[in-house]
Amino acid sequence: MNKFNYGRFTAWLLAIWFGIALTAAALGWIQQAPNQPPLPLLVAVLIPFGIFGLWVAVSKPFREFVLSLDPRALTLVHAWRLGGFAFIALARYHLLPAGFAFPAGYGDIFIGATAAFAASRLATPAHRRLFILWQILGMIDLVTAVTLGATAFLWNPGGITTAPMTVLPMSLIPTFAVPLYLLLHIICIAQARRWTKDHAANIDAHLKPFAV
Repeated sequence: MNKFNYGRFTAWLLAIWFGIALTAAALGWIQQAPNQPPLPLLVAVLIPFGIFGLWVAVSKPFREFVLSLDPRALTLVHAWRLGGFAFIALARYHLLPAGFAFPAGYGDIFIGATAAFAASRLATPAHRRLFILWQILGMIDLVTAVTLGATAFLWNPGGITTAPMTVLPMSLIPTFAVPLYLLLHIICIAQARRWTKDHAANIDAHLKPFAV
């Protein structure tokens, strides 16, 4: 299967994934009692990693396709995380626990606000370390948010719950956006680790149309 077919097939998989996340939330499959761990949400986050990891491991063409994706475009997608202000707003109205919403919200806002800079200035072999660091910070933000959300019933017993994250539209964040963003971070780090000064000029030429 050539690169074009992989691109089209991946687009279809993303659409199907989004549809499944939407349907599962609409049918109430991911809702959980307030005093129980949100296992359905954790499963929704982990399954994409299992599929992606297995696919990359067994398919060299897919692995090459993934590593050939434009790192600037993959990084710029994180600008959507500016929507993290929604977490803060919900916490202000006592709809989400502040101990979860503030770290998750402000972390997303930081990554979203710096995504364009990281994409346009850091996604080059000359700034490989800073580019990888930015990707790691983005992953830490997501992992922290998932951890705090999954354990809220332990550190905030009887308090405000993360129940809004199990119903639409907020449910699409943990079931679709978070695992997708984590995968994009992983792909960009894998790409950057392969960069060398010898082919810096080739990469810069490939990414030149995205320069600002």
